[in-house]
Amino acid sequence: MRRKDREMNKDFALMVVDKCEYAVLSMVTKDNMPYCIPITIVRDGDYIYFHSAKDGYKIETLNNNDNVCLSCVGDTKISKDKFTTEFESAIVRGKAKEITDDNLKIYALKILSQRHTPTNMHNFDDAIKKSLFRTGVWSIKITDITGKRKKYDKNGIEMKFGRME
Repeated sequence: MRRKDREMNKDFALMVVDKCEYAVLSMVTKDNMPYCIPITIVRDGDYIYFHSAKDGYKIETLNNNDNVCLSCVGDTKISKDKFTTEFESAIVRGKAKEITDDNLKIYALKILSQRHTPTNMHNFDDAIKKSLFRTGVWSIKITDITGKRKKYDKNGIEMKFGRME
């Protein structure tokens, strides 16, 4: 990380992963080209889960190369009197793997749904019955994570080196 003065600890990075609305999954295609796509995620320990169709360009790419990078953005605030933006972010590197065990797929889909659509959980079992067979679920084992933040305190002074309010 170039800006070590904005680096945050692992717990902060995990907090950003846990609260980001979506993440951007970056991969390398079989033609050695970059490819990225936004996904909804949920984290459980050292694993991040996401769902997808069972086929398509993303799946072809993941099957070709399981090394992935996730970019997660937490809170942001555009400054009105400076040419800057306050932000918090996390970068996750890891290995992606398709989940084929139905029980683990259901568990991952459940915690994903609890995170993103908690008020619709009464429909979860019916949705699983209708679509589990056609839903792909993937895990990413976190092998490296970094967090970064630019934030100003109430006096307008940037909080460097992981300083919290």
